[in-house]
Amino acid sequence: MNDSLILPFTESQSLVVSCDNSGGIGLKEKDLVQVPYEVVGYFSFRVAVMECLAAGGSPMTVVLHNFCGDEAWEALKIGVMKGMDEIGLDLSITGSTESNMPLLQSALGLMVIGKLRNERVMKPILQRKMALIGRPLVGEEVMKQQEWIAPLSLYKGLCELEEVQVLPVGSKGIAYEWKHLDPSGEGVSAHIRSQVDIEKSSGPSTCFLIAYPEHLEDEIKLQSGPFFMGE
Repeated sequence: MNDSLILPFTESQSLVVSCDNSGGIGLKEKDLVQVPYEVVGYFSFRVAVMECLAAGGSPMTVVLHNFCGDEAWEALKIGVMKGMDEIGLDLSITGSTESNMPLLQSALGLMVIGKLRNERVMKPILQRKMALIGRPLVGEEVMKQQEWIAPLSLYKGLCELEEVQVLPVGSKGIAYEWKHLDPSGEGVSAHIRSQVDIEKSSGPSTCFLIAYPEHLEDEIKLQSGPFFMGE
């Protein structure tokens, strides 16, 4: 269901390794999307930390693989720190920069490493409902339609509810991720199909899916506000 790697290392705890990468996004002349490196760092962190939280992990550190050049390092860190501030985290940041070979386009790899209590097993949710929070955006849309990006703080808050499962939607789209949460195989509801393209990439996880028992729907709607797109 989740793209994170879970590595048991004691009887009671496991490591959770989550990652993201981007290419052709930044301030180099040949980048396809021209944005500040703060933005690149923020959204890469956003994806990786969402995957970690979805697996039930508690983030501990961030690792940057910087191919944007030495001059981009501080800006990338600032973007990561902005994401951490949104969800009340203060994580160490480490990594490396490719400074020997200048590249024509920007590239970044980012890892979030967390820990997980082994007893925290995701139990199946009986008689559950599903909803989409936010809208799928990619490329220039991410900058031009920021009002439809599900806030990171909202995501973390919903992750902390009992009896729910959340799943970030990435480049493979809503329909692909829906299959991981919907054991019935009935597919995405007509209501969501009528509002968004369910095959479209959601870029840096600008939206996410949530599965929940019906008695939590009012609470989820209250927290999500206009971002809620139910069945």
